[in-house]
Order: sequence, then structure tokens, then C-alpha cells
Amino acid sequence: MRKTENLIGESDAFLAVLDHASRLATLNRPVLILGERGTGKELIAQRIHYLSTRWDQPLISLNCAALAEGVIDSELFGHEAGAFTGAKGRHQGRFERAENGTLFLDELATAPMGVQEKLLRVIEYGEYERVGGNKSCQANVRLICATNQNLPQLAADGKFRADLLDRLAFEVIHLPPLRARLDDILPLAEHYAVRMCREMNFSYFAGFSYQAQQQLLNYSWPGNIRELKNVVERSVFRHAIEDEIIDTIIIDPFMTSWDKVITEKDSQPITVKSPANQDANALTFPIDLRQQLQQQEIIWIEQALALAKFNQTKAAELLSLSYHQLRGLIRKYDLNVNGD
Repeated sequence: MRKTENLIGESDAFLAVLDHASRLATLNRPVLILGERGTGKELIAQRIHYLSTRWDQPLISLNCAALAEGVIDSELFGHEAGAFTGAKGRHQGRFERAENGTLFLDELATAPMGVQEKLLRVIEYGEYERVGGNKSCQANVRLICATNQNLPQLAADGKFRADLLDRLAFEVIHLPPLRARLDDILPLAEHYAVRMCREMNFSYFAGFSYQAQQQLLNYSWPGNIRELKNVVERSVFRHAIEDEIIDTIIIDPFMTSWDKVITEKDSQPITVKSPANQDANALTFPIDLRQQLQQQEIIWIEQALALAKFNQTKAAELLSLSYHQLRGLIRKYDLNVNGD
């Protein structure tokens, strides 16, 4: 079985997509996945396949944008010997290799019109012909297609077959961009940072500073998860100090020290004054230091939650903690997180 990446996230938008994909997996219908580049379309296709009844059969992928028009036809449907110059033997296409399994076609919008017509025939009649052949081949393949293009608009402009779009769009999965998954940015960043630390033979990941977390959260991530992965791995590599937290995120690898500095949106930490009764001068010794520290910790956590309007991700940022660290403290002290 092919090794797959983990699907990581806890935002409502992401969890809704996972639930949608899981329910679709049980149906033997074509699926269309739409989303910006780097949002994880192939990972969702893998989830659908491995949760389906075809899980123990092949999952074959093809990027339609990676092949020229004359080549993609042969790669999808195969060709007979002598079909064109250099075709010395029969070539097994992706449909044939995916028999009884799933075929994932990425960047579908770039597929030539002739290929689109043949795809429609496979969906409608379950058959196709190899290039240079005249014998129909039967196909028992589930088709999952993906693109970052606006297919309805392309169909209206005559650049994509409307009848093929109708057959593919039994159900459409819309993947949210990373900027719409703010609660997932820091967990994803920590995941990729830990993996990079292991690759560099570090014994642990020291974490991100508040400033670094703000950089991660304030950036718009046009390249989505793929860009986040590269940025985090680069930042860990350049930092290169195992036991020191990372305080700078290297988003642009082409920026040099002598280039003009481009400042991103600043996010200043909110200063919270400690209660007067927590002044060391007001304490009467001897004291129970552990109890005093716990009480102060509770006060700061409650103040941060209130300032963040009980958004736990934002409250964690105010305290320079990870989301999971804050959740652990909330459970430890059994704090109210609803603002009631």
C-alpha cells in the first residue's frame, strides 16, 4: 500500500471536509475535488480511496498538466504497438493499471477536449480504446478528479465539456484554503517542525516563540499547506539550534540581508497588568509558593481568554503557548472556557 501523508487539522471547515469525503467514499460514483494549489486535494482523494470498498485495489494518479496533448491520451488509455513512431509494443494505460481500483486525475481543467470526450465515454459506458487500437476495453475504475480552476466558468466559455462536468459533479468537495483554517496553522507548523528536527537528528523540537507564531498566523499562505511545510522546514534548518526556540520564520528564501526589508502586518502583544494583590510586596511570608504560582497562572489564563473573547487559539498566542499547551492547562485547572 502506498504511504500517505497525514491529514492534520481541527478547524470546523477542515473537519467538515473530512466528514464529507468519508461519506462519499462508500459510494461508487465519480468525485470532483476543488481547491487552491497546495490545499491537499490528492490527500483527500487518498482518503476516499482507502475508505472505499476498493481500498485493497490500485490507486493510480496522473497530473494532466504534466503531459503534452499527444502523450496524455496514451498515458490514460494505453496504446497498441505501431500506434505512432517509437511505439514498439503495447503500452498499459492508467485506466488499465487502475482496474478495480481508483484513478485520480489532478489538474483536470488542462485535459484536451479529445481526452475529455474519451473520459465521458468511460464514465457513461465503462469502456475505452487504446491509441491505435479498434478493440473496446472494459473499465471498472472509480474516477476522482481535481482542479484549482473554475470549471463551471470554463464550461460556459466553451473550454471544458459541460456534459463531462455534469457527470463528474455528482458531488463536489470544496477544500478550504489555509487562510480559512486559522486554528490549523500552528498544529500543522509544529507537525512539520518536529519532522524536520528528526531529519536533522535533533532529539526534540524546542517550539516557536510568540513572534514566530504571529508570523505564521498573519501570513496569507497563497501556496497553502505545501508552502507552510516548506517555510517551516526552511526555518528549522536555518535556525539549526536544537535547544533554542525559533523566533524567526523565513517565508521568502530569496530575500537577502541587503534587500529592502518588507514589513508584514505587525501584531503587538497585549499587555495585561497583574492584579494589585499579586504584588510581591503585598504577600505575607511564609507562603506556599506552588499554590501562589498556580493561582497567578489561573488569573493570567482567564485574563487571556477574556481578552481573546474565549478564542482559545488567540488566547494561547497571548500567553506564548501552543494551542495544545493551553488546552492542557485549562483541563488541569478545570477552567470555564465559554465566558458564562
